[in-house]
Amino acid sequence: MPVFSSHLTICHIDHRLQSISENIDTLLQLMVDFGLGWKLLYNGPKCGASAPDHLHFQAVPSGKMPIDKEIEETRRLTLLRQVEGVALILLRDVGREVVMLQGDEPSKAGAVLKRFLSALKKVLLIDEEPMMNIVGSYSEKKWRLVIFPRRKHRPDIFFKEGDERVVVSPGVIDMGGVLITPVGKDFERLDAAAVESIYREVSLEGRIVEKTISTMVE
Repeated sequence: MPVFSSHLTICHIDHRLQSISENIDTLLQLMVDFGLGWKLLYNGPKCGASAPDHLHFQAVPSGKMPIDKEIEETRRLTLLRQVEGVALILLRDVGREVVMLQGDEPSKAGAVLKRFLSALKKVLLIDEEPMMNIVGSYSEKKWRLVIFPRRKHRPDIFFKEGDERVVVSPGVIDMGGVLITPVGKDFERLDAAAVESIYREVSLEGRIVEKTISTMVE
């Protein structure tokens, strides 16, 4: 179901698995095609994709998620390094780990994202796509990829029984700051402390993110 007005899903015409590494060029082109005023969204196959066996992206109007404003607040941004002319920026004080890639050439932005994926696989000792959600946008001739590295899809509270259970299953929109609660009573029960706890639980640890970025340039 759409979360926002004008919330779109862009599906591949062929049946193929959800994967970002083979389709990053498509995402970068969609960011240009939609242009200013839109955000393009990607959910990893194990952390929010509604159809992990069929490639798809989403598009939503800009300004609908708190992260849209937070990435504009310079006090939150820490430039970690430049890789192939692409800035790797860490967002601070947002309650979860967020890495932003920003560059003025799509081919380089895509290449750096692939390097980040490869480094993360190496650090995590895995072969499959690392869990992550991505918000992409294009404006002023710059491509931005806001990445939420993940360690879990759902918090422990999702699996509890009875009144202790809270049905929250974070995907890209939730990580962007708009938590979706299908059950009405859960909306009433989630306060700031609970949300912060959920973010900490499902986000990849900061030390691993920074180690991954260091690995990229070794």
